[in-house]
Amino acid sequence: MSNVQPSLSSVVRTAPAGTKLAITPWENEEWAAVSNVVTTIRARSEFSVTGYLGEWVEASFNGQTGYVRNDFTTNLKLPDNPEKVPYSSRANFPVQLFLSPEDLTYQGDELFIKKDALEIGKDGITAELATEAELRILPTEAPFLFGTNIAGQDLWSMVWSGTRTSLFIGFVVALAEAAVGIFVGVVWGYIRRLDRIMTEIYNVINNIPTTIVLILVAYILRPGISSLIFAMSITGWVGMARFIRNQIVIIRDRDYNLASRCLGTGTFRIITRNLLPYLVSVIMLRMALAVPGAIGSEVFITYIGLGLPVSIPSLGNLITVGRKLVSTSQSYQLIFPTIVLSIVTVSFYIIGNAFADSADPRNHL
Repeated sequence: MSNVQPSLSSVVRTAPAGTKLAITPWENEEWAAVSNVVTTIRARSEFSVTGYLGEWVEASFNGQTGYVRNDFTTNLKLPDNPEKVPYSSRANFPVQLFLSPEDLTYQGDELFIKKDALEIGKDGITAELATEAELRILPTEAPFLFGTNIAGQDLWSMVWSGTRTSLFIGFVVALAEAAVGIFVGVVWGYIRRLDRIMTEIYNVINNIPTTIVLILVAYILRPGISSLIFAMSITGWVGMARFIRNQIVIIRDRDYNLASRCLGTGTFRIITRNLLPYLVSVIMLRMALAVPGAIGSEVFITYIGLGLPVSIPSLGNLITVGRKLVSTSQSYQLIFPTIVLSIVTVSFYIIGNAFADSADPRNHL
């Protein structure tokens, strides 16, 4: 990391003179890795409260002193009269012990600061700022090609991990839509007696806005990959079924199919040997287009807060976070995931057309 320079524009916090910071050894002559977190107290571990400051409490844990947040994020167990100290307390979640009653480094994440702003003469573990200084995050430079996000995570790794998650969702949704859509479409198009009733069912389902169904199902179910896949698949097959039905109606009464029926060929064999092979190309194209469509739906659902939890990296989560930073020097956190999403969409359109051409029997006559 010795050749990596923190960004001169990605300012996260400004720390006033006299601020105490913990210094992490970092091989760079100009910059130092800093945090004002002393340690992390594990969930349900007891610590001693020696002072009550309202939104903060002065605390001691394993011989280390500092400050702990006292708000809904920590939910500390305090007595009826919290100002009467000392007493023991604990939290149901891991909490951080800060050097001062302020989180300067974005919830304890390590940031970077110019070494010349640190007061000389300290032991290298903690230091005070001689002047007001700016805390920064890493830039879009090697070894972090996409830079880091505000939590200090490598954005390159986050983008590709998120792409993998989104592609998995897209493939599963495309397969589910194809399986259900092909089955329903073939039955709908080949069996004339079912055509009217299935057309009415289609009209009812098709008149319900897909976005409303997607939002409603995602809201009812617990956030997760399986819930998102189910929400997208529940109505996604309708378009495929209608398309397959129309194609089956066009070719079901051609001469070779009539001849097959006259010779006593079974319905299943006619469908699998005479009808479906001619639809492989268009099915491949629609499946290829369904993948970026599902990814776009994942991005939309996550954007409105009903998609995947923030703990699961996905293009939707990355774009949602980047959208909040679009007007700052960290706009690259939106640009890179958006570029990857665009590449995925265009690539699947090209791949789908290529597969459709190669799978079309009419191109191999």
